[in-house]
Parts: sequence; C-alpha cells; structure tokens
Amino acid sequence: MTALLASAPLGAILLGMVVLRRSAVVSGTVGLALALVLALTVFRPTNSAVASLLGGVGAEAVHATATILWIIFPALALYEFQKASGAILRIRDMLASLTDNRRLQAILIAWFFGLFMEGAAGFGTPVALAAPLLVGLGYTPVRAVVLALLGHAAGVSFGAVGTPALAQVELSGLDGQAIALRTAALHAVCGPVLLFSMVRLAADAPFTRGDVVWTLSAAACFLLPSLLLAGFIGPELPTLGGALIGAALFIALLRPGKRFAGGAWDKLLADLAPYILILAFVLVTRLVPPVQDALQGVRVGWEMDGGFSGWFQPLYHPGTLLLLGLVLGSVLTGRAALLREAIGAALRRLSPVALALLVMLALSRLMVHAGMINLLATAASGAGTAWPFVAPLVGVLGTFITGSATASNILFTQLQTTTASSLALPPTLLVAAQGFGAAIGNVVAPHNIIAGSATVGLSGREGEILTRTVLPCLIYTVCGGAAVFLALRLI
Repeated sequence: MTALLASAPLGAILLGMVVLRRSAVVSGTVGLALALVLALTVFRPTNSAVASLLGGVGAEAVHATATILWIIFPALALYEFQKASGAILRIRDMLASLTDNRRLQAILIAWFFGLFMEGAAGFGTPVALAAPLLVGLGYTPVRAVVLALLGHAAGVSFGAVGTPALAQVELSGLDGQAIALRTAALHAVCGPVLLFSMVRLAADAPFTRGDVVWTLSAAACFLLPSLLLAGFIGPELPTLGGALIGAALFIALLRPGKRFAGGAWDKLLADLAPYILILAFVLVTRLVPPVQDALQGVRVGWEMDGGFSGWFQPLYHPGTLLLLGLVLGSVLTGRAALLREAIGAALRRLSPVALALLVMLALSRLMVHAGMINLLATAASGAGTAWPFVAPLVGVLGTFITGSATASNILFTQLQTTTASSLALPPTLLVAAQGFGAAIGNVVAPHNIIAGSATVGLSGREGEILTRTVLPCLIYTVCGGAAVFLALRLI
C-alpha cells in the first residue's frame, strides 16, 4: 500500500501530461504538491523534521537547477548565434547537396545533421531543423518528421553537450565517465538497429546491398567515435564530437577527393569554429592532468543539517567551456556583434525550461528524502533478475511523460540506483540503462511529436507519426534491455 502511495506523484504527472495534455510545469506542480502532502502526512508524520525537509529539498533543487541551466543557457545561446549568422542553414544545405540518393540524404540530414544539432543544442532543435529540410527535398511531412525523430535519438543521452547524463551524475554521485561509457556502449550495440529502421523508412524500394553497406558505414562512423569519446572523455562530447567526426568520415567515404572552393571552405570553417573550440576545450580540460587538476581544484560546496548538500566546479563545468567557445568563436570569426541578440533570445527561451526543471528536481529530491524512492525501489526489486531487462523501459516512460530525457533522468535515476542496491547490481549499468531508455523515449514522446509536426504543418495528424515510431522504439528498448541483461551475465 505504501509503495502505491509513493508512486502517486508520478501517476499524477502521467495523468496530467499524457491524458489531460497539461504542461510539464502544471503537471509537475500537481505531482510535487501531492508528494509534499504524502511526505508530511504518511512518510514523515512528525513536525520536527518539516522545516529541515522543505529547506533542504528546496536548496538541493535550486542548486541542481542552476548547475543544469548553466549548460542549457550557453547551448541555447550558441544555437541562436549560429542561426542568426546563417551557419546552421549553410551546414545543412552543404550536406543535402552531396548526393541525390534518397536514403543517403536521409542519413546525412536526419542522422548526422540531427545528431550534430542534438549534441550542440538539444531540446527539440534537431527535429525542428531537419524535418523542414527533408520536406524540401521531397519527403512527405509525416515521413520527414518520423525520419528526424528516429535519426537523432541515439544521441539524446548526451544531448546539449551531455546535459541528460550530467543530470544523472549530479543526482547519483556516480562517475560521469563510467556512466557515459556504459550508455554509449548500449547505443553502440543497438544503434545500427535504429539506423536501419530509419533508412528503411526513407524510401519505398527494397534494401539493396549498397543500402546495407552505407547504413552500416554511417552507424560505425558515428557510434564508434561516440563510444571512444565517452570512454576517454566523459558525457560532454559523445554526441557532438561523434557527429562531427562521423560526418567527416562518412562524407570522405561518400565523396572521396571532393574539394571545396576556397571561399566555401573558409566559410564552413568559420561556421564550425565555435564547435571546434568547444571540442578543443573539453579535450584539454579532460585529458591534460595539470589543467584538469587546476580547474577541478576550484570547487564551491555547501551542506545543511539532515544530509542535504551540493557542490559546483565553475571552471571545470561544461557550461563554462560552452560559453568560452561561443564567445571566442564569435570574436575570431568577426561575428561578435551577433552575441547580444543570441544571448537575449536564449534567455527568453530559458524561463519556461528553468521552471519545469525546478519543479521536477524538487519532486525528485523530495521523493528521495521522504523515502518514497526507497519504497518504489523495494517494490521494483520484486522483479528480481528481470529488472535489468525492464530498466530501459523506465527511461522511455519518463521521457514519454515529460517530453525530455533530462527530466526522465531526474525523475528516475535515483530509483535505478536504489533498485540496483536492493538487487546487488552495478548501479552505473542501471543508470546507463535509464539514460539509454530516456533517449529512445524521445521518438514517442507526445511533446516532441507535436513540436516536430508543427514545423511542417502537420498539426492534428500527430497520431500518424506515433504509429510509425512506436515499433522502432519498442525494438530499440528491447534490444537495450537484452544488452543490459547479457552484460550482467558476463560480469
């Protein structure tokens, strides 16, 4: 009975967002209010701990929100800057001009360009940008949105320079590099399945041997660099760096010996400059020990009675590196005049994101400290050896409810770690399964489908898209669950 009560706040969010179609803020607020009532009346009946509970939960929620927003803000500013300079359109159009083959165009735009934009900006940007271009290339609106949704999903775990995974690090206290490696490994195993699903939908003709070869090549070009970046660097670069490296490798295979005119090459280099600088900064700060030690040495932390705490490394934080790359890139390319407009546009987009994050994080921390997550984990441990197979589905559910892999990870990462403890399983692997499931959940999340549909004039026909993405999502989730299950058997 208590486990059922503990799940009630999550059920309220599910009801509000999926059935009643309310926003994440409204539904999350209802869930938070219900969790608060339960915490004060059922799970913490004494009044002596009320002030400590509310103050500590509020402090942790505000702290975690601020550290995550420090990644989201420069990522959004970078996107707005690149949009204002025309860089995104030029990169996109360059990719589209490389081939007339329908399936190869889908790979270049929905897969590589979609992954690139997911790594750089996230938050719905890949679908909003890729779907209209695919329509312009002759794809029907429904097919274009489906391709864009499927194409970027394998990179969502590390979208916006690692935001979803870094939220997991913030909440779990586990090593970010270890989480990243295991999450990327799951995508590396299952990613070709997702890409084949996307490429199959890109044209009506049967698969040819050439289609198979190109699809496998495209999968390898992204997934292998992504895996290496996750293992050696951490959560910040697997998607952004993997997409940049993968696209370059794939284009070299597709058009060997192709040369750009001098002016075109100079402009492309200028368009990519902020991303190249960000890659360089992350590599130096993560791979050069003296630099890493010096930056990590600047640490701000706090503690409160009752086990509440938080810490922040301002110079080592990915958001700082993102902002530095943006500012330096704009100055070096002579585009600094666009910064003010870009920052203003990013701040305007930040408010609703900040409020939704704060509500979800407050709910998550309240459920942890009130003991609700422990009760849910105890109930989940009843699944026994089947839980590793089910774990990715929890991530899918979270993203389906909230429309965000980051929010899904905020809601359920602690559940995964506590369940892992109950079942004596490796917590890092289950947290990776959560991040993996949260990523593929993007392809069925109503919020993402509605937003993508709006960009190509499909409002009211979202159901047609969902019917085409449900099966690939299910296959990918089952594949991930099987990979987690087998990994545990090999440990």
